[in-house]
This record gives sequence, C-alpha cells and structure tokens, in this order.
Amino acid sequence: MTVTTTEPAPVAPIPASSSTRLVDRVFKMRELAIFVLLLAMLALTQVGNSAFLSEQGIKDLLLNATILVLVATGQALVVITRNVDLSVGSTLGISAFAAGTYLQGGGHPVVAVVLAVLLGVGFGLLNGLLVSLGQVPALVVTLGTLYIIRGIDSIWVGSRQITAADLPDGFVDFGSGGISAVPWLALIALAVLVSTAYYLKHFGSGRELYALGSDPEAARLAGIPVRRRILLAYTFCGVLAGLAGALYLARFGNVDSGTGSGYELTVVSAVVVGGVVFTGGSGTVYGAALGALLLTSVNSVLPALGVSSVWVLAINGILLILAIAVDRVVALRVASALKKRNARHG
Repeated sequence: MTVTTTEPAPVAPIPASSSTRLVDRVFKMRELAIFVLLLAMLALTQVGNSAFLSEQGIKDLLLNATILVLVATGQALVVITRNVDLSVGSTLGISAFAAGTYLQGGGHPVVAVVLAVLLGVGFGLLNGLLVSLGQVPALVVTLGTLYIIRGIDSIWVGSRQITAADLPDGFVDFGSGGISAVPWLALIALAVLVSTAYYLKHFGSGRELYALGSDPEAARLAGIPVRRRILLAYTFCGVLAGLAGALYLARFGNVDSGTGSGYELTVVSAVVVGGVVFTGGSGTVYGAALGALLLTSVNSVLPALGVSSVWVLAINGILLILAIAVDRVVALRVASALKKRNARHG
C-alpha cells in the first residue's frame, strides 16, 4: 500500500529587507521635507532681502556650510553605529592650529593639510580603540577626549593667534576662491559627501554599519566584526574633523585656542536634524549634510531679515527637539506598520 502525504503549502516569506526598505522610504521623505523647508526659507528671505541670493550671497552660504557638512558627514557614520563623537570640535581646533603653525614656518600647504588629517586619524583611532576594545560608553570616552584635546590645545597655543597675514597668500585665496558662486571648499565637501554615501550603499562594510546600529548583538551573531566597524567609523570621523580643521584655517585664516570650542553640539544637531537617528541604524550622510545646510542657513537668514542673532541658538534647539520628536513618532509608526505586515504574512 502506498501512502501519500501532502505537504502544507509554504507560506510566502517576508523579504528580509522589507523593514529596511520601509525605513529607507520614510527617511527619504524626511530628507525631502528638510530640502523643501530649506528652499522655502531661502526663497522667503530673498523676498525680504533681494540681495540675499546674489552670487556672493550664495557663495557665503556654501562657505558657511562647508566645514559643518564635512564634520557632520563623519559624525553621521559614528551615530549610525549607535555611538557619538563629542571630540570633533577639539580635533578641528588643534588640527587647524597644527596646520597653521607648520605654514608659519614656510611649509607647503598640501603637507599642512596632510598633517591636519593625520592628527585627526590619531584622535579618531584613540576614540575608536577606547570605545570598541575598552568597551567604554562612547559618551564618556569622547567627552573625556574632548577635554584632553582641548587642554593640550590650550597649553600648546596659549595666548598665541594665527592670522591670515601669517599664512601663504595662495592658501588663503584658495579658502575664499571658487568657480563663480561655488567655492573650492564646497566642491571638496561635495566630493567627500558623495564618496561616503556611495561607500555606505555599495560596500558590505558600509552596510554593516547600519546593521550594527540597528542591533549590535544581532550583528555580532551574524559574524559582523563589530569592533573593527566601530573603529572604522571613529577613524573616518577623525579624518574629516582633521580635514575640516585645515579647511577652517583656509576659510577664516584665524586660529586660536578657542577654535572649535562648542562645535560638537552644532555637529550633533545637524546630524540629528538631518534624519540620522541618534539610536543608530537609520539615516544618510545626505540627510546630515542637509541638516548642516539648514542650521548654517538659519545663521545667515536671521541677520538678513534684521532679526537678532541671539535667536539662532534658540531656533537650533527647537529644530533639534522637533527632529527627536519626529524620530520617535516615525519609529513608533514603522514598528506598528511592520507588526501589521508580519501579522498579515502569518
């Protein structure tokens, strides 16, 4: 006698990346909203002040945003891994002064930039090693290195100050030059931004940063080298903070012991406002750049409209709180949508 068994029809599997695609769609809408808000703000300011978007006005807007975009790009990678780097302002300041000191002695501008980047690499590696190998909370580590680097900077710099007169003319001219309304510094920042976005999207190690930020334990069980990825993110953040220090020197031509002080809070605000979730795993460097553009544009818009600059910090704080609130609402809605989807698929 032949016994036949009927296997139950297989249930259609849910694609493993369905939640990722849903979150990506949500945050692309978030970035589009920021972009529209930025354009609307600039358009309204142009109506109130017809000289605001002149060629020089656009150039100033881009120059003001360049440094913040660079540092926010590096910070975004760290935040995506569910960490933070509060030492970026101090790294920027000491890198700028190191490059300036070298140029004062007749050094070559390219070597000065390399020196600033190497300093950034060193401090980024230090943070990464302490967080990844030492298993010390990122907030504690980078708050400590913030004060250590700032202390070294203050002792080294003292009351000295580097001005544009101490720097090669070509270096200073490069910091303010460009093609029409587009500065050279903005083109550098754009190249870094696009390259970083491409890496995160098309390289396995880049995508692993998102997996790590979404669920560190699951990432570890999946075989992702968690410590190496954290070290990579912090080192890259240090590289961009060092590069930003050199470009800061070229842009402003003025560096002292207070350079970069408090800058880390502006950087974190730009990243969070741009849609990079502070709990990790979501967001893009393009969003961080848009957040940086939005915050620096607010700094330019208020004076152009005759509003006191004391409102800048208040508005930045409001934008940060709104961004965190939106992230919370989005997280709850995404979780609810995924729960319903999972229920429909059994």
